Amino acid sequence: MIDLCSQESKPLLSVDEALATIKAAVYAVEESEKVVLKNALGRVLSEPVYSAINSPHDRNAAMDGYAFSSQAISHEQSFTLNLVGTSWAGRPFTGLLQPGQCIRIFTGAVVPEHADSVVMQEQVQVNGQTICFSANTPTGQHIRQVGEDIKQGVLLLAPPKKLNAIDLGLLASAGIDEVTVKRPVRIAFFSTGDELTALGQPLASGQIYDSNRYTLCGLLTDACYRVTDRGVIADNRQLLEESFIEAAKNHDVIITTGGASVGEADYVKEILERCGNVNFWKLAIKPGKPLAFGKIGDCCFFGLPGNPVAVIVTFKYLVAPALRQLSGAPEAKSFQLTATCTMPLKKAPGRQDYQRGILTQDQTGEFFVASSGKQGSNILSSMSHANCYIVLPTECTGVKAGDKVRVDLIGDIDLI
Repeated sequence: MIDLCSQESKPLLSVDEALATIKAAVYAVEESEKVVLKNALGRVLSEPVYSAINSPHDRNAAMDGYAFSSQAISHEQSFTLNLVGTSWAGRPFTGLLQPGQCIRIFTGAVVPEHADSVVMQEQVQVNGQTICFSANTPTGQHIRQVGEDIKQGVLLLAPPKKLNAIDLGLLASAGIDEVTVKRPVRIAFFSTGDELTALGQPLASGQIYDSNRYTLCGLLTDACYRVTDRGVIADNRQLLEESFIEAAKNHDVIITTGGASVGEADYVKEILERCGNVNFWKLAIKPGKPLAFGKIGDCCFFGLPGNPVAVIVTFKYLVAPALRQLSGAPEAKSFQLTATCTMPLKKAPGRQDYQRGILTQDQTGEFFVASSGKQGSNILSSMSHANCYIVLPTECTGVKAGDKVRVDLIGDIDLI
């Protein structure tokens, strides 16, 4: 598709084509390491985990009440039992439960060998050491059986599972104290540009603060990544080339922002061609057309645009899937919705457009979306206000109020 906005002389690579090219060039890290369970959150399993125990390990009570044997009891009539002890969680009853007897029992406490029933404490009457049960008292209930949750030898989790908080609890319940996971992906990132000024310093005319590195620092916060912030590099060919080559020696991925366009001081593509290879440059995406992807040796290189919203969009749709693949995690598809657009949206054909939007839901469950503000690729405020992207396909020429549009959620969405 020709990008009418920039009058390109040849078709630009689509987002799907670019993503396929990246996936074909990226391989998951092979090395693994053992980590203690408390440090395993967010890591990717590289070996299966089996349970060495049954869970529950003993029969135990599902609630507070009284445990007894129902063998010699007439269920149609009320009955009384003598209270002979207590089973606490962690302190089992050590006696032998006889017919006509019961024990007080608490949730999680071991059920005595000859007991087959636990009755809730609210369903009995207590008269000293005599416990009175009503007619039709339910029996054979409220006991958790050995191995009811996990049986010894069963597969708990298989690679390439990315471990979440619930997984850690599951493993801990089976007594697992360490797991084997993929090593972290080593990532170096930096900004390029003579115009960038560090925070805390006054702005001179023509200068801007370097926001992209702080955005990337947040986007790269993941237990699967080991990230190095290499700061700001000036628009200097030799310095940039030396920085690229040095970073490629001990990193799996390099991410830069700025310098990927066609200006006289935009050197990223030129340097990447000289010290590595360029798989593609320029995409049919808005914002974010000037994006370079290639390799320096075995190190993947992403030269992202300099405009901050373009950095965020291209990271989500192109860089993040590549990093996930490198980490060994299974592919994750973004959650998409169809919503009614409540306002007209401008769009020229030629590039797939990711406009910032605000998604809402009415009392009937229907979704609505509107623009979050100005859509320039330098406008971070509308990006901050947004909770979704309104995805307009390449051939789209605009949206009218009332049209249905595709919506991609941004992070953990808060519906308004």
